[in-house]
Amino acid sequence: MDHSAGEAGGPAFVLGGGGALGAYEVGMLKALFAQGVKPGMVLGTSVGAINGAAVAAEPSQTAVGRLIELWTGLGKAGVFAGSLMGRVSTAVRSRTHLYTPAPLVDLLREHVQVALIEELEVPFQCVAASIENAAEHWFDRGPLIEAVLASSAVPGLLPPVDVDGEHFVDGGLVNSIPVGRAVALGAREIYVLQVGRIERPLTPPKLPWDVAMVAFEIARRHRFARDMADLPSDVTVHVLPSGAASGEAAGALGQLRHRAFGQTADRIERAYAASSRYLESALDGAAAPTSFVPEGSDSEDPHSAEGPA
Repeated sequence: MDHSAGEAGGPAFVLGGGGALGAYEVGMLKALFAQGVKPGMVLGTSVGAINGAAVAAEPSQTAVGRLIELWTGLGKAGVFAGSLMGRVSTAVRSRTHLYTPAPLVDLLREHVQVALIEELEVPFQCVAASIENAAEHWFDRGPLIEAVLASSAVPGLLPPVDVDGEHFVDGGLVNSIPVGRAVALGAREIYVLQVGRIERPLTPPKLPWDVAMVAFEIARRHRFARDMADLPSDVTVHVLPSGAASGEAAGALGQLRHRAFGQTADRIERAYAASSRYLESALDGAAAPTSFVPEGSDSEDPHSAEGPA
């Protein structure tokens, strides 16, 4: 069953936020292309905007190869690296953030060689949170890297992005997995690429630093749950499984460790294996749409996660 971008409408790929866990989405993309599933549109939030831009530029396994290089670069180039004194110096100068976006800009320019959103091969949009308007803002035209940076600007880690006098921060604050946007744009078949959070039940906080993380996770998941509950009857949604290790996506401490890119290759392969199994059943009609199969083991460090949310 070949879903190609040339079909009327075509399936939508919706890529959610998740920082270092966004490597799981690369494995999902690898599985989708191996099954002949190609996007008719791509929507991304935060790190999903980074992955999504690469796919919209070149919707094929070639994009997966570029993303593997990009993710390797995220760890090696030091997007969230540098000495403690360097981070302190940046924080003192800026008074708002710890890191400069320059390494991320360089990586994007190297691996996504498209200047404008309109020039991408597949229609692409990404979301950011407007500070002045306290609302979500969708970028569907204009400079691509500027839009992706705005969607990925994690508060406290990266500076807000100024676009024509309006300031934007991480899109995960307002729409972490934008299924509703895909529906509003006319998609009738949607593949959700997520990082494993929604596969794990939330539990009441037990430690002081868990309180804010659990509260934020409720807000993040509530929007997605509402979008799923409001799906029109003619829309099919496939939520791809991440294959994440038990506890990895849910650990509050892990979600603060934004430099944990060391397990990128393993995450990609976990998601590829889990999503391949799901797609083999789903595309044969044996798996129910909107379902996913939580799985994984305890082999990964449960306290490693995030950068762009």
